[in-house]
Amino acid sequence: MRLVSGNEEHADLEDQQAGGKKMEILLELNLKQKFATRMCIVLVGTVIFAAFCWDNALASLTLGAVVALLLRSPKFVFALAMTASRDFMAFQRFVALNLYLLNTDRRGLTVARWFQKQARAHPKKSCFVMDDRQISFAEALELSQKVAGYFRDRGLQNGDCVALLMETRLEYPCIWLGLSQLGVITALINSNLLGDSLLHSIKVANAKALIVSSELVAGLQSLREKEEIRGLPIYQFTDDESKNSSGHELLPKAIDLTLALKTQQKWELPPTTSSKEVQSKLLYVYTSGTTGLPKAAVITNLRFIFMAAGSFYMLKLSSDDVVYNPLPLYHTAGGIVGVGNAILNGSTVVLRKKFSAKNFWLDCSRYNCSVAQYIGELCRYLLATPYSPEQQKHNLRLMYGNGLRPQIWSQFVHRFGIPHIGEIYGATEGNSNLINITNRVGAIGFVPIYGSRIYPVQVLRCDELTGELLKDPQGYCIRCRPGEAGLLVGKVDARRAVSAFHGYADKGASEQKLLRNVFTQGDVFFNSGDMVVGDILGYFYFKDRTGDTFRWRGENVATQEVEAIITNCVGFEDCVVYGVQIPHVEGKAGMAAIVDPKRKVDMEYLSVVLRGSLPPYARPLFIRLMDEIPRTATFKLKKRELAQEGYDLKMLTDPIYYLNGDGVYRPLSQEQYEALRSGRARL
Repeated sequence: MRLVSGNEEHADLEDQQAGGKKMEILLELNLKQKFATRMCIVLVGTVIFAAFCWDNALASLTLGAVVALLLRSPKFVFALAMTASRDFMAFQRFVALNLYLLNTDRRGLTVARWFQKQARAHPKKSCFVMDDRQISFAEALELSQKVAGYFRDRGLQNGDCVALLMETRLEYPCIWLGLSQLGVITALINSNLLGDSLLHSIKVANAKALIVSSELVAGLQSLREKEEIRGLPIYQFTDDESKNSSGHELLPKAIDLTLALKTQQKWELPPTTSSKEVQSKLLYVYTSGTTGLPKAAVITNLRFIFMAAGSFYMLKLSSDDVVYNPLPLYHTAGGIVGVGNAILNGSTVVLRKKFSAKNFWLDCSRYNCSVAQYIGELCRYLLATPYSPEQQKHNLRLMYGNGLRPQIWSQFVHRFGIPHIGEIYGATEGNSNLINITNRVGAIGFVPIYGSRIYPVQVLRCDELTGELLKDPQGYCIRCRPGEAGLLVGKVDARRAVSAFHGYADKGASEQKLLRNVFTQGDVFFNSGDMVVGDILGYFYFKDRTGDTFRWRGENVATQEVEAIITNCVGFEDCVVYGVQIPHVEGKAGMAAIVDPKRKVDMEYLSVVLRGSLPPYARPLFIRLMDEIPRTATFKLKKRELAQEGYDLKMLTDPIYYLNGDGVYRPLSQEQYEALRSGRARL
């Protein structure tokens, strides 16, 4: 950890702030210069056009319209000029995507049928690669057809569900692809689940059978006698390699699926198709929310195709790309957006059992990857690794995913030499879809300014603390203006893949995510639960989750901003910020939990940084140092449990620091704790 004097640190902070202001001024001047240049071109072109065709009524109207527009709405014209090339590029790609989706829908091409087409187009090409193993498109298709034949012989039929509990492996996508050929839905179970959460995931999907890989049978054994899964047929998958090395044995009454598939005959899809097939359920993917039990989101064939093809077309991937996918296959990012590049488009996808910051760049180089996926927390883990020249010895032209924080975006790109970042916004079950295709730092996507009221994604005014929507006198919601933070929602239209909402296996949970009568009677919108803010160019920036923002000293505190500053200060270690209740005091005080198992965080340095970066109300009152912060399977840090534990010295053994009157964090004393609890502390 860097140690500097307070004066030096203040000087550094002032230099950084001054530098930041200079950059903002230069950026503004650059934008104005570009705008002026483009407007001159437009005006000169219009004048020349009108001069040669002055007698033409169209020319007169054109010149008049341009002048009127400049006089009446200069901001709109400025934004239009600055985003014309962006919007034209997006329009071309969006049209190509929609033509692909229209073709898919009309021809009834399910995910399994698209994969069959790709496998027959280039059978010998590597489909999935992992470690020293690979499987070709022809081999993957054959395995999926054997899976289909086997479970067809066991009586499974269209609409049934099979739970799949398996770690990342080459055969994973082939198994659910095979089941999908029968119209069987596969519930992709989080391989980290145990106990009640695992039981709930199997139960909520109403599974008729369970496929489990041998390395995960231990977590299943304790549930065998539970009434909910007693008698459930279990098929155990064990490849020859793991059998020899680990000596896994079959669960009692389980069927050895690997052995059975060796002698199984293939079953091929019938040549005739139905338009209804593409609308049918394909997968259940469980949302990894930070609170409560997992919810099974419904993924139809068309939804899968939209999610995978959306990123493929909008980010201009190709079938020649080799895509590095170190994400778990039971979740949307890895199992749909990543794997879909191979299934739908014929790209080679490189898998990894578990993400490794140490091996990320080595893998990209080893497999000659041209594209790699990320989720935000992984980028921070990569930045936290020691620098090495090897980290730029890769052939990546694009990294795409979601959650790359603005505070580390530029540093990440420059350190690792990434030419292009494709930031995607979307939820597993949601329809509020955005994408950033222009390398705009920090943006989660954009909507062309002339289409802001047409595109199904809208931002509504709401109470930042509760997420409660604000209404106009007629009782309808109010759209946010640029610069105003609001709730991101997506209009539901079941006829279109872009805006359909299929909800969860639990219908009651589905209804809770919907907003009705938003702008007119009868309209329906999906509530993303995310607070975003837009700018005049149509870009959107993530601000916070509704409910994460808390109020202190009469001001709203956005947790993500505070987390980003602390994370950068402590060497990119995990950090979460949340509000805690203090008796006899209104609002919630800020508290930050930081992963610091070796207790190396310099609290004086952190105090100086927070004083120089945040207003007094946004500075956390408490700092908690932890060995580890609980997280979801997709690396999201859990806050609810931490907020409930608060700063209770009687219950917690972790070091708790308190922000003293002089602005320095020191260990929370028993005397201070009692003063806080009794209302005697001067807050």
